[in-house]
Amino acid sequence: MSFLVDKDGYYGDFGGAYIPEILHKCVEELQNTYLDVLQSEDFKREYDRLLRDYVGRPSPLYRAHRLSRKYGCKIYLKREDLNHTGAHKINNTIGQILLARRMGKRRIIAETGAGQHGVATATVCALMDMECVIYMGKTDVERQHINVEKIKMLGATVVPVTGGNMTLKDATNEAIRDWCCHPSDTFYIIGSTVGPHPYPDMVSRLQSVISEEIKKQLAEQEGRHCPDYLIACVGGGSNAAGTIYHYINDNRVKIVLAEAGGKGTDTGMTAATIALGKQGIIHGARTYVIQNEDGQIEEPYSISAGLDYPGIGPMHANLAAQKRAIVLSVNDDEAVRAAYELTRLEGIIPALESAHALGALGKISFKPDDVVVLTVSGRGDKDIETYLDFEK
Repeated sequence: MSFLVDKDGYYGDFGGAYIPEILHKCVEELQNTYLDVLQSEDFKREYDRLLRDYVGRPSPLYRAHRLSRKYGCKIYLKREDLNHTGAHKINNTIGQILLARRMGKRRIIAETGAGQHGVATATVCALMDMECVIYMGKTDVERQHINVEKIKMLGATVVPVTGGNMTLKDATNEAIRDWCCHPSDTFYIIGSTVGPHPYPDMVSRLQSVISEEIKKQLAEQEGRHCPDYLIACVGGGSNAAGTIYHYINDNRVKIVLAEAGGKGTDTGMTAATIALGKQGIIHGARTYVIQNEDGQIEEPYSISAGLDYPGIGPMHANLAAQKRAIVLSVNDDEAVRAAYELTRLEGIIPALESAHALGALGKISFKPDDVVVLTVSGRGDKDIETYLDFEK
């Protein structure tokens, strides 16, 4: 069985494109265009050049010696926090804006939660001289103030969204409404492996540079291409998709996905979609969704602005359904504790999202010769106030 997307945009029972009629032409144009562009030699040349010279790739695969001793195995950290803009998001936005330009689009919209995708989108729009509008929940605008100011400094417009819980789901809703109003000239750069086909596949392909590099770097450092474990956090799931892409059909590699448990999966204050979700439609795709008995979407909660999403990328929903991935819920306090642990042991302050992946380490029994690769998806500068408030 292949765990990658099929020709109709599905991962097993999950995926597809459930969209309003007004967006049908836009999405169909994207479906008919994206693979031809992404696989063309001129795109690959320009994309690879920008990843190297602008983003600073390859990102290091760092052997974390003190962390390894703590957990009794060999832990390597894939350092996406060292990319330009401070996270993995730029891998995707550079690819999508090159596609948008080839499709003749001049206006870019995006949603953002933690602000990293917003910063990455505003960055590439500045680079390519394109108009940029970023939708961000008002709650996230307040807790991610520095990223909001970066987005504005880069010349983009930030629209605070006041509907619902005023977080990532609501920002996505507003971005889709904007797209419906401007279907001909606007390109929607979705930040994760969510949304209607082809977005989950396109974002996965653009992020797959992560696992492509892991294979080469592990071969250099360990004399083998594949680790025993791959660990990544999941909200929508883009850094996880990139981490596992080239290993997804290799059963020698155990995949561990860490989702946001919030205050606990039994508290109602959680974003543990795979643990609690039922099949439903959200933002154009069939996947697991946190919902009540009437099928209404429940408001998620997480200390991490990038993980409080009530859905999950369809690739990850299928991995969980097929038991290909081990899915662990990591609560707020476990994530914060793991962040401080990495900071004190290795001198690396991780983003709150990445801290959830680190929080999974204590929930797994490793053998001394296990090789573990964990993706640090972003740096923690944006979360310092949240860390300090939590410690109080």
